[in-house]
Amino acid sequence: MRATTLHQTAPEPCPRCAQLALRATSHCLTGCAIGEVLGLAMGTALGLANGPTIALAVVLAFFFGYSLTMWPLMRAGLPLAAAITAAFASDTISIVIMEVVDNAFMLLVPGAMEAGLNDMIFWGSLAGGLAIAFVPAYVAALLLIRRGLGHARLHAYHQ
Repeated sequence: MRATTLHQTAPEPCPRCAQLALRATSHCLTGCAIGEVLGLAMGTALGLANGPTIALAVVLAFFFGYSLTMWPLMRAGLPLAAAITAAFASDTISIVIMEVVDNAFMLLVPGAMEAGLNDMIFWGSLAGGLAIAFVPAYVAALLLIRRGLGHARLHAYHQ
């Protein structure tokens, strides 16, 4: 696949783009899920208010989301600074989408943020929010990849 510029309007046909977008979004979902579970569980266990709990979950989701992208890049020989830059460029849009959708869902489900760690409403809302967030994050990843951006630029390092 040749890299496209931002000035081109039509995405390049790419038979493997859907598969690459699915893999990239799955990695993003995994990082977001780890961060969300840890952050929401920690905030709930500590009795934090909704705002600080969500802030903690978002920070951890970004940390783990970026880390899951950076790890294979660094194993492939990319220096830390380049791996950080690449992770930020390829994952930020997907992580933002996942975090906005997931946390909005958690806030909209009555009782989800007030539920304890042993309540099904807490875990069901968290899983439901992440599942719903996967769809727009996948679409964003696919559009970026078709334009030669995002994970399309990192593909060589993941092989």
